[in-house]
Amino acid sequence: MMEKEEIYSKVLRAGRRTYFFDVRSTKAGDYYLTITESKKFTNDDGSFHYKKHKIYLYKEDFSEFNSILQEMTDYIIDEKGNEVISERHQKDFKREYDTDETKAPEAETKTPEAEATPEVEETPKSSESFTDIEFDDI
Repeated sequence: MMEKEEIYSKVLRAGRRTYFFDVRSTKAGDYYLTITESKKFTNDDGSFHYKKHKIYLYKEDFSEFNSILQEMTDYIIDEKGNEVISERHQKDFKREYDTDETKAPEAETKTPEAEATPEVEETPKSSESFTDIEFDDI
């Protein structure tokens, strides 16, 4: 069986994920795009495997696909900004108040707003009791 010819390719490495953008040729000589997401998983024994997902995108769908993709990415940026919130879940992420040692602790007087808001007790977690989980793993 003849493998489809790759015409042009680009790779985007993004952490544990790699995205492959490949222009390929049909038997009739026309072009289409494949987008492949490859995600690396490590087994308990240290070996690893990849899971791949592939999208085939044909010329007749380019315009509408681009339009919807642009609309969705604009919506996300408009609603949530450019800050990558998931970075806060990385081991080395430091909040501003964690690193500001010159600031004096706030007084324990309660305002009416504070009484209406339940207090959440934060318990420091050691790395031994913490399991590193990404949202994509849920």
